[in-house]
Parts: sequence; C-alpha cells; structure tokens
Amino acid sequence: DVVVHLAAQPGVRHALRDPFTYERTNVGGMLHVLEAVRRRSPPPRLVWASSSSVYGGNRRVPFAEPYRVDDPLSLYAATKRAGELLAHSYRHLFGLPAVGLRFFTVYGPWGRPDMAYWKFAEALLEGRPIEVYGSTAASRDMTYIDDIVDGVVAAVRRPVTDELLNLGDAEPVTLERLIATVERAVGRTARRVALSAQPGDVETTFADIARSGEVLGYSPKVRLDEGIPRFVEWLQGWRRGEG
Repeated sequence: DVVVHLAAQPGVRHALRDPFTYERTNVGGMLHVLEAVRRRSPPPRLVWASSSSVYGGNRRVPFAEPYRVDDPLSLYAATKRAGELLAHSYRHLFGLPAVGLRFFTVYGPWGRPDMAYWKFAEALLEGRPIEVYGSTAASRDMTYIDDIVDGVVAAVRRPVTDELLNLGDAEPVTLERLIATVERAVGRTARRVALSAQPGDVETTFADIARSGEVLGYSPKVRLDEGIPRFVEWLQGWRRGEG
C-alpha cells in the first residue's frame, strides 16, 4: 500500500569532496524507487524524505511549501530538489501518488556524528574545544527525531494529496543557543575555536508547518531544552557501549 523511502546521502559539506555519491544516491536512487513503485499495479503511495535545504537562498521566513526553490546553495540541496522534480514528473506521467517530506535539521539519538550538536557534545564530554563555523547568530529549525517519526507515520496512515510538506519544529535556534544548551546538558563550558563559515551553509532555516498540521495533524512536541538533554544522556550510554 505504501513505500517509505528515507535513504539518501545527506550533508552539505561532504558533497564538496564526493559529489558523485550524491548524484548516484539522491538522484539515481530516487529514480530507481520511482520506477519500482510505478511498475506495481496499482502503484502504492510513496512517502519520501526531502530536505529543508531546498529552500536555499530564500529570504522570506518561515519557509512555506509554495515558495520558489530554484536557488539551491549546495549540491546536496540541488540533488534533493531534483528528487522533488522527478516525483512531480512521475505524478504527472503515471499518476503516481507521492509526498515528499521536507525535514528540518533532524537531531537526536542515532543521529549523524557530523552534525554540530553531536560534535559539540562529544567534544565537551572529551574535554576538547569545539569548532564554531561562521556567526553564532546563524539559526536552524532543530527538529527532534521523535517528531519527525510522528510526521512520517502520519503521512503513511493518511491519504495525503499534497506533493510536499514541511516537517520542522517551527522555532529557529541560533548557534549560540545550541551551544549553551549542549553546555548545560553536559555540565561543562566550551572552549571555542572560531572558523570561517562553510561553503553551502545558509543563514537560517525556519519551517512553516501550518499545512502539515492541517493535513497530517503534525504538531512537534519535543523542544530543544528537552531534546538535547535526551540526546546527551543517550550519547553517554552509547559511548559506554549501552546503545
């Protein structure tokens, strides 16, 4: 009845070193999934993971689904937008029912070790300085994994007709606030190494979740001050081999 496609090569910075992995996984991989789904009779619904990165250089916030997304600032963003266009084409050509969920900076247990919140926590636990790229006024719509899972499950259970929906926390968090929250959760003050902003990074992300609330009943519940301590507690156990 439903295919859920969450596989991808994520991350803005790694794409600078290995661009063809992104092309093969996020574009070629998406095409393989679309072909497999459309050849079923009748075709199942497809729920798949897009990304807030597609909003790129948008200046209007919060980011709403109808906004133009033709200004990707990273190769990763371009490949995820390509996936959205492929899904749109298959909907037009074959009537394939597909909804892309634009995830906004997902964090929490079993997350990605290359993301800032993980690197900050690990450095603090080990007594190392943290690396801070660019301005600490930059912000991200940090979304706890449990809320993302709730959104995906809702999209599976409901016959969604929208092509694209945001899944975020709808509350941008500055890098300064993120650092302070990790410091409190770990119980240590960070020594900082200031570095230049990375190519492809955007100044802010901010999800408009009105539409996903309307059609999915989506309503994020875990705020940063609760989610980061949960993550740090899990990370400490995982580092002790209790994961």
